[in-house]
Amino acid sequence: MQRFFGRERYFQILDDLWGKNAPSFVTCRGRRRVGKSTLIERFAERSGARFIKIEGEKPDEMTTDEDERRSFALQLAAQSEAEDTCPSNWLNAFIRLYKEIDGETRTVVLLDEVSWMGNFDHAFSATLKIAWDNYLKKRSRLIFVVCGSVSTWIRDKIIENKAFYGRRSLDLVVPELPLAECVKFWGDKRESVSDREVLDMLAVTGGIPRYLEELNPSLSCEENLRRMCFVPNSPLRVDFDDMFTDVITKQPRLSAKVIRALVSGPKSVSEIAGALGMEKGGDLSDALSQLTESGIVAADGGKNPQTGADVREKRYRIKDNYSRFYLKYVEPSKEAIDADSFSFAGLEQFPGWETDLGYQFENLVVNNIRELLPALHLQNVMIKSAAPYVKRGSRKTGETGCQIDLLIQTASSLHVVEVKRQARIGREVIDEVKEKCRRLPRVPGLSIRTALVYSGELAKSVEAEGYFDALVPFARLIGLNPRAAKTR
Repeated sequence: MQRFFGRERYFQILDDLWGKNAPSFVTCRGRRRVGKSTLIERFAERSGARFIKIEGEKPDEMTTDEDERRSFALQLAAQSEAEDTCPSNWLNAFIRLYKEIDGETRTVVLLDEVSWMGNFDHAFSATLKIAWDNYLKKRSRLIFVVCGSVSTWIRDKIIENKAFYGRRSLDLVVPELPLAECVKFWGDKRESVSDREVLDMLAVTGGIPRYLEELNPSLSCEENLRRMCFVPNSPLRVDFDDMFTDVITKQPRLSAKVIRALVSGPKSVSEIAGALGMEKGGDLSDALSQLTESGIVAADGGKNPQTGADVREKRYRIKDNYSRFYLKYVEPSKEAIDADSFSFAGLEQFPGWETDLGYQFENLVVNNIRELLPALHLQNVMIKSAAPYVKRGSRKTGETGCQIDLLIQTASSLHVVEVKRQARIGREVIDEVKEKCRRLPRVPGLSIRTALVYSGELAKSVEAEGYFDALVPFARLIGLNPRAAKTR
């Protein structure tokens, strides 16, 4: 059976829908390979509900709307007593589905890859609304889920479609697995695997369950990555192109240029526009919106700590660790990999990998803020903002710039979080963070607290000096160390 971890919170959210004693219309979004459809299927199993899954057929040059409707009918017939002939239109298809649902039995219906299903009929979403209003919602024990990797389609056609206002019960956005859950893929072998090896694997795969399923805990990190990324047709060699073409449906060429401009590090819209030689807004804004909606890119905004207002200009970063690793280290060698002539000796063979690993580690921490908050005693505190922070210097005023890996703001304090991955971390990290705090605009009435999230050997002098309010080792962050994070 497919290994499945870390979704208890989402099971509970879905389970609460049964308490309504009324049907529920649910949208489910998230990055490809993150386990959306598996989550819904496992939820149905746990609920003891009947489960009907119908998946859209991936379009190609030859696919037609009739092909999608025929596939719908065949899949429904295989799971019910429905006839398998092709419905004449989508309303007839949905009515056929309605007739196969028992109004007294808990039933979960999943329309998976719904954007593929409705790809050829511009009235698909309008027809779905009619089917829900006049038929499907009469089944009081029904949870009806539309799901897909093309989050922009679901957003445009359903979530922001006025025709569906007041009809949706839940919009479920499925993120990567929390880091502490990722470790479970090592199973009983976890005790014999170093923390550094775990970090290297997660730095490449992030918390994507499908990638972690390919992990062989009996092999080294290097051998796992060789097999997963650097041999012909290996899963992480081919998945980026498949993922990108599946989820970026508008302006894929421009979106590809945008994401490649972000490989070197986070950028503002102005910086991206400058790198691409184009104007801000318009097509660029649309491309960034689609990349962000897909889960590949994050738009880090946050609050200006001095004014409390939103920062003037968001900064975009590649949120997905696999995508950045692929673009920087796999794609340049893909021809040699496909010809089976690439020799992978380890991550150290890539120039700058140690520096990049620090960025990948920082990305993991920022993506897992929820798991970090307890170590900072902030799990029960209202968070106003949590994002990387950049303040530009000014020649006019003489102000110096400031860059903070993660700035968490509450009503009473600013938490400056430094993320560091080095073989040995010496006392100089204290001076670095002191300087960042000095450059950070001071706000009357707000305390400044500091934290160090780290991977590597920490010099005893760092702990002894007592400068950091919280020291959070990587092992603690992902639940490998039973000791609590050291706090003052």
